Amino acid sequence: MAAPATPQGKTSYDPKTPTIARVASTSAVQSSPHYATTRRHSLYGVEDRVIIDAGSRIWKVGFSGEGRPRDVFYAGGLNETPLWSLSRAKDAAEKAEQERILEVKLEQCLRSVFHDSLLTDPKARKVILVEHPLLPLYIKDMMARVLFENLQVPSVSFASSHLLSLFAVGRITGLVVDCGHLESIALPIFAARPLFPHLRSTPIAGARLSSHLRALLLLFGTYLPPPTSLSAAANIPAANRAMRVPQEVLTDAVVEEIKARCCFVGDALGGSHNETRDLAPGDELSESDLPPSDSTQSESDFSLAGRESNFSSHRASSEFSIISNPRVPSADNPRGEGHLQAIATMYKRHSTATELQMRVVPPAAQQTGTGRGTLIIPGWVRERTAEVLFEGGDVDESSTAEVILDSLLKVPVDLRKTLASSILVVGGTSMLPGFIPRLQQELLRAVAPPPVPPPRHPTRPERRPLPPYDPYASLRPLLPYFAILNNPSPPPATTARAGANAGKAPAFSPATMAWVGGSLAGSLKTGGVEVNREQWDLADSENRDDDGNMDVSMDGERTQIVLPDWTRSPLPSGAPSALPNPQMSSPIRMPSPQVRVGA
Repeated sequence: MAAPATPQGKTSYDPKTPTIARVASTSAVQSSPHYATTRRHSLYGVEDRVIIDAGSRIWKVGFSGEGRPRDVFYAGGLNETPLWSLSRAKDAAEKAEQERILEVKLEQCLRSVFHDSLLTDPKARKVILVEHPLLPLYIKDMMARVLFENLQVPSVSFASSHLLSLFAVGRITGLVVDCGHLESIALPIFAARPLFPHLRSTPIAGARLSSHLRALLLLFGTYLPPPTSLSAAANIPAANRAMRVPQEVLTDAVVEEIKARCCFVGDALGGSHNETRDLAPGDELSESDLPPSDSTQSESDFSLAGRESNFSSHRASSEFSIISNPRVPSADNPRGEGHLQAIATMYKRHSTATELQMRVVPPAAQQTGTGRGTLIIPGWVRERTAEVLFEGGDVDESSTAEVILDSLLKVPVDLRKTLASSILVVGGTSMLPGFIPRLQQELLRAVAPPPVPPPRHPTRPERRPLPPYDPYASLRPLLPYFAILNNPSPPPATTARAGANAGKAPAFSPATMAWVGGSLAGSLKTGGVEVNREQWDLADSENRDDDGNMDVSMDGERTQIVLPDWTRSPLPSGAPSALPNPQMSSPIRMPSPQVRVGA
């Protein structure tokens, strides 16, 4: 039986979205390059807001209503230092100079956003500024001052980056972990309300990973300088030209490229961090060669030498002289040179990654050959550099998994199951291949019961031995419920709640998820606290004295701040009091029953 003909004369009706514009093609109406629809382009209207996700190192900018940023760039350049750091100058004159330099850099970046990246007029565009929870107030004040006074934008809205990331995956409740460049921050959010008092952070993030990678390459990498002539390239073998990696070769751009294109996260070695590898016959490791059990000499401490990138070559040679040749062990000590060599040997046994060769610019003192030098990156360095992100240090330097668990310990008990099953991992550092599945493993390992210590002969039999230290014992019932929303390869779920959440987030890039949430909030005409230009001008006039100078307080901040700041606002009230009048401190007295006289 033939299908009935449609009024247009077609044999069937196809309800697909047409690929061509449904409006007559004009020069003013075009489809967006990010969507195959007839949506008005952001350049031809002023309704779409400008979304700025300003990090200390990387900025992401674009228009609201679009699926990805228009431009992603390094603030100040790839080889430049971040705009701000975790430390601030203590001297007043040095602090003022530091803030002046920062303000100049912020003005250059913000002008570049409107005039170079977006090609739009800032006077006609509202701005949504993606606000990180621990962004200092003086930096927000600088950004707002440049936007209002220099670029003259109509209004600026401040929205929490963690909340916007949760909006991007269609949720309003969850535990968001932002692994950025300076620090990793875990913030629980319930019903679109960030629980800022339960925020936890750690400085183990992208900057620590870069310094650790630089230190490992200086210790275990190999550099082949360019041959002096074509005949030398053909006759001299590469093994004779191999040398230690010069400090000048590992620029910030080279380290960033290695970290982004070569490194990945391997699976856990099994057991605890201090568990030794499976020993081969005739190749046993003594206790002195194995990594120590305490955290004072863990692998992360060996990256301290590479944190400062501007030390001299003489200092570098003196610090890394513990290993003469990382590929050939010495004859006196064939087992290696201490704990660091033992760690390298252990990781080599468990790594199947191949070493890579990378062409790099030779240092200025060695540019006598032809072509570029070759940097050989060991395979185990590519795979195990990220171990520093999962090794907990002292109290102020927790691992990424410990930050999540510490935040769960602070939230109310009735919210823990909901938040543990709705974990969202965002940030540029989390884009390392295998990072999110490894984080899931670390969460389960940290909450699992600690191993039973071997029995020891008690020195005082009358005293009971202390139980093993178990900080996350109260979270152990949540083991079946742990689920990461954007886990690309979630493990088999043991509960219905974990199966409904694990891996169910849209496939947005973790690095741009906060910007995508800001784009969604801007298209819906919502966002955080909005400050318009009239409010700023009024507060600015009140902050100036009769001579026109800025009136600042004792700590250097302006006396009246109109910008939102959760650290200075009072905490929201909890559940209402059971008393009818909160001011009443005495117990409620029930009225006495009336007694009938003459009954």
